[in-house]
Amino acid sequence: MVGTENTRLVVLRGNSASGKSSVAAGIRDRFGRGLAWVEQGNLRRVVLRERDRPGAANVGLIDLTARYALDAGYHVVVEGILYADHYGEMLARLRADHRRPTHGYYLHVPFEQTLARHATKPIAHEISEPQLRDWYRELDLLPDDSENVIEADSTLTETVDRIMLDTGLADLPALEH
Repeated sequence: MVGTENTRLVVLRGNSASGKSSVAAGIRDRFGRGLAWVEQGNLRRVVLRERDRPGAANVGLIDLTARYALDAGYHVVVEGILYADHYGEMLARLRADHRRPTHGYYLHVPFEQTLARHATKPIAHEISEPQLRDWYRELDLLPDDSENVIEADSTLTETVDRIMLDTGLADLPALEH
C-alpha cells in the first residue's frame, strides 16, 4: 500500500494548454505546505530530457516520485498530458495501491481553444500549430471510468474549488513539512 490513511492523490490530465498547470498551482497555493506537485512536463522534459513515448523512463519516475511523496505523508497532485496509452497502466497501479481514494480529472478543451491558449504561453514560438494538432487527443480518457471531465467553461477558481471540495483537501489543515 502507498501513502497514509490521510493522504490524498489527485491525477490531473488533459491536452496541452488545457489549464492543468494553472489548476495544480491553484490547488497547491490554496492548500499550502504538504502538497507535492508531480509535474510530468518537468520530470520528462527538464529532468530526463526525453520524448513522450510508451515505456519511457519518465513513466517510472512519475510513479516513484508520487509514491515517495505519498509515503512521506504528502498529498500529491500528478499533473500532465499523461496520454492514456502511455501512462494508463502506471496510473491504474498507483491508484490501486493508494490507501485512500484517488481523484481523477480530465480538463477538456476543444482544439481551437487550445490553440488560442497556447499562443499566450512563453513557449508558443517553439511549438507550431501542426505540432500542437499532432499532440492533441480528443477526450483521451482512461479506460476505467476513473476521471471526472471538467469542460472548458469552468473557470480556474471554479475548477480549483471543485477539486478542493471533491478530494476533501478544503477541510484539511496544511501540513508541517
